[in-house]
Amino acid sequence: MFPSVQEQLEVFKENLVELISEKELAAKLEASLKKKQPLRIKYGADPSAPDLHLGHTVPLRKLRQLQDLGHLVVFIIGDFTARIGDPSGKSETRPMQTEEQVLANAKTYQEQVFQILDKKKTEVRYNSEWLGKMRPEDFLKLTAQYTVARILERDDFSKRYKAGQPISLVEFLYPLLQGHDSVEIRSDIEIGGTDQKFNLLVGRELQKIDGQTPQVVMTLPLIEGLDGVQKMSKSLGNHIALKDTPREMFGKVMSIPDTMMERYFRYVAAFSAKQAEVILAELKSGALHPREAKSRLAERIVTLFHSETDGIKAREEFDEIFKNKGTPAEIPVVKVTQKTIDIVSLLVEAKLVTSKNEARRLMEQGGIKIGHEKITDPKAVITIGDPFVLQCGKRKFAKIVLST
Repeated sequence: MFPSVQEQLEVFKENLVELISEKELAAKLEASLKKKQPLRIKYGADPSAPDLHLGHTVPLRKLRQLQDLGHLVVFIIGDFTARIGDPSGKSETRPMQTEEQVLANAKTYQEQVFQILDKKKTEVRYNSEWLGKMRPEDFLKLTAQYTVARILERDDFSKRYKAGQPISLVEFLYPLLQGHDSVEIRSDIEIGGTDQKFNLLVGRELQKIDGQTPQVVMTLPLIEGLDGVQKMSKSLGNHIALKDTPREMFGKVMSIPDTMMERYFRYVAAFSAKQAEVILAELKSGALHPREAKSRLAERIVTLFHSETDGIKAREEFDEIFKNKGTPAEIPVVKVTQKTIDIVSLLVEAKLVTSKNEARRLMEQGGIKIGHEKITDPKAVITIGDPFVLQCGKRKFAKIVLST
């Protein structure tokens, strides 16, 4: 059922930032082989936003590797903890979400994670199952198991405390609640980003107090977004969403800084470590041009979340637009009822921008075109006669047609 312990260890350790500890992991794998019983690998995600992005796929890919070894992933949807908001890496108190917001977001989560995870080897749990049933005395008992001094050891809390920035008591509870999840599901291993290390270690401590064998902790790198600087995040607008269209996804990958390609090949493109090394060696030696490498990367990512056909088509379309200065083969048609309309309103109506301010900003940057002509005057009035192509930025197009 399972490969040897040594073979499994090699897979477990691939691409990790930190493993606490290899000795404990080897012991758990030995026991798993002896009992012919899969390890319970915990991964939690708070549905604080409806869409997942490529940054989320790094731990999901790792989890799929471990499922392929025969182990069970316990995927915890933090419908209770999401209402607090994970303060990890945050410089200020996060607003609490309503139960309705959280449940609405949670609906899309399973659909997206099972693009990667094996459903048959996944146990889905909502942490409201146990956290929602805790009485006040249960919470007090939980808080008694950790000290304020230990909580303040966490880097983001420490920085905020020293800077005199507020930290709510409910945020102090978050690591304890996440740690308690490990106790409830009897986790053998927990996986998370490097920003989750403190929370994962709290889970170990609480399991020890409960008399359980503590979970092994595995941390993975955080992937920077399109700016190549900050962690990929929807709130920062530097993300590539799993629900992006093939065209959007391809174009966004092509816009990442060249310096980020190594991390994307290693952690996002779902290549084996050996495959990634071969590509990166070609790139480093000059045998593979950076633009060709990035096109290959973009096509691969579109293929993973759409299809091989979509990947090829997105690449061909991108080349047509940017190499040959053409337009996409398929452009959405927008019917406009007014014969004359100002350019800002037209951009909003065509859904090429989300606000009039964005439209004005793009015009100032020279990012709005009708045909090949740039439109820079936000007060310009457009007369709708024959159909024409309206372009917004490098990747968004709409064919404007007068509705009759």
